[in-house]
Amino acid sequence: MAQINRPAMEEDKVHAFSSPMPLMSEHWKTEEGKKSSRPSSLSEVLGLRELFCPQVWRASLAELVGTAVLVFAIDTIVISSIETNTSSPNLLLSILVAIIVAILLIATNPVSGGHINPVITFSAATVGLISFSRAAVYIFMQCVGGVLGALALKAVVNSSLQDTFSLGGCTLTVVAPGPQGPVTIGIETGQALWLEVICTFIFLFASIWIAFDHRQAHPMGKVMVLSIVGIVVGILVFISTSVTTVKGYAGAGMNPARCLGPALVRGGHLWTGHWVFWVGPTIACLAFYLYVKLIPRQHFHVEGYKHDIFDYMKNLPK
Repeated sequence: MAQINRPAMEEDKVHAFSSPMPLMSEHWKTEEGKKSSRPSSLSEVLGLRELFCPQVWRASLAELVGTAVLVFAIDTIVISSIETNTSSPNLLLSILVAIIVAILLIATNPVSGGHINPVITFSAATVGLISFSRAAVYIFMQCVGGVLGALALKAVVNSSLQDTFSLGGCTLTVVAPGPQGPVTIGIETGQALWLEVICTFIFLFASIWIAFDHRQAHPMGKVMVLSIVGIVVGILVFISTSVTTVKGYAGAGMNPARCLGPALVRGGHLWTGHWVFWVGPTIACLAFYLYVKLIPRQHFHVEGYKHDIFDYMKNLPK
């Protein structure tokens, strides 16, 4: 499919998480001087043409590589932080996670918009920053990247570390030796689900919304915005690992692709309650979308795809 050239606009230079080069036919034009283009079919709303666009798949390679590096780095950080002789391993872990997340978002942003997280991708699709078809491609590649990152880590650590630290994956419980044999320690599924929902919603509300809202993103610039995203992730990692103080719980995942990789590669108890790391973020994303729909329209300033599937379905002929 031929790409229609268009002049570079200011929002393309500073807008985080948007598609770097949206197709003109799918770009919602502004009211000033140009006629608004409303979708005429469900396929346009979903952006189905992007499923067959080589440019989208090539851009998604940044999501694959970025997520693979993220999983490899974070899981290594999890193992090394616990191994380090320090009284506050979770503090060290959260600081390092904040740094690596910010760096990888900045590195992948010019190519794909820099998501490396299904939570960001799904939220960007629901608020209209990208199409649902592009979101599906990105999430698929993020999951593949998560598996590749876990495989890379498995290749460089010994089996003892893999068993002891569950390959740095997302866990609710672990089996530990006890005085009368092995015992399972960790947190309840319901408690983990609430932590996942709350932490993911805070992540979206306190950092991702800043990137979505061009009024804030433009004056701050992408580097500052993406650094804030990394800082918020680090803070939430610290909160989720500190609020329970229970051994065996790895903290809120807030990234299903990161949790999926080690679970597929390592298996075993990593599948125990694994659904929490998908259902929790999904609920949080829907709650965030509801928040966006309920706030006054004059405070909703997102530039991008702007084809709201829910509004489209509501306006279908009865």
